[in-house]
Amino acid sequence: MGSYPQPAWLVNRAVLLGQFVPRVSMDELWRVEPDVREEALRDATAIAIHDMEEAGLNVVTDGEICRVSYTNHFSQSLSGLDHDAPASILNRVGREVKVPRVVGPILHRAPVEVEWAQFLRTRTRRTAKVTLPGPFTLAQLVVDEYYGDPEALALAFAAALNTEARLLQDTGIDVIQFDEPWFRNDPRAARQVGVRALNRAVEGLHARTAVHVCFGYAFLRKGQKPNAYEFLSELSESTVQEISIEAAQPKLDVGVLRDLAGKDVALGVLDHSTDEAEPVDVVAARIREALKFISPDRLLPAPDCGMKYMSRDVAFARLKNLCTAAERVRLELVGA
Repeated sequence: MGSYPQPAWLVNRAVLLGQFVPRVSMDELWRVEPDVREEALRDATAIAIHDMEEAGLNVVTDGEICRVSYTNHFSQSLSGLDHDAPASILNRVGREVKVPRVVGPILHRAPVEVEWAQFLRTRTRRTAKVTLPGPFTLAQLVVDEYYGDPEALALAFAAALNTEARLLQDTGIDVIQFDEPWFRNDPRAARQVGVRALNRAVEGLHARTAVHVCFGYAFLRKGQKPNAYEFLSELSESTVQEISIEAAQPKLDVGVLRDLAGKDVALGVLDHSTDEAEPVDVVAARIREALKFISPDRLLPAPDCGMKYMSRDVAFARLKNLCTAAERVRLELVGA
């Protein structure tokens, strides 16, 4: 689990659904005034945690409720980035998006997610996970006017993330996940620096580490997604313990799990491209198919990607069906 839908009383859903994932500030997203926003964010986060537990999840997050997007909440805290006078780039579908400019050395200035990690830790006794944007993805979502070297840029982001991750593990968080969807965007560059940057980000951590790779939010990728990853097996050389991949919507050939020997796999078995939650039988069948290629102790059934853009009712129903399907297959294995 990563992001969970933010309540309509907290965010303007029309603004959210009318945007591609924002890379810079977007204060107009919030419905709640700044003087009461902190309390509202805590209340909404508590609701998200409760929903995840009520659905039956074993691994719980804060739902990323306080974030405008999965990247900019962290990147706005770093020195060396100019968000106020952003640059423009073309994304994968040819749409112009605003991104920060790198104007100086990228340095970690202060804790970003630590307060929310502490809040999560005090609200659940279950395994608690915090997500961070990955260093390669962050390096892809800026215009570099300082380093002049893609490798140096990615490693600078990795060092800043490592500082944040060390602070997070001190809160008692069990799992720290780095989101790297942009490995798909430039697999050639990812092969040059992606794994090295990821390893730098997790360097010295004793908390469980994970990396999430996907093809993008289903809401923003309405067409059929690729059914294969161009950059995946390379992650078996990383030092993270868990690899999270999207499989349901793209109809991924789960035989690729054989290429991830030695890693636990959080496998996406929920297709977020529809407006209705898949029946338990469908989700259970996807889990059983994966078990042809991976042992049960290494498999973690999961959503394909973040749930930020769907309705809360559908998100909760999907999670409940996921947990029911996982329990059904678990009982089958015990009885076998």
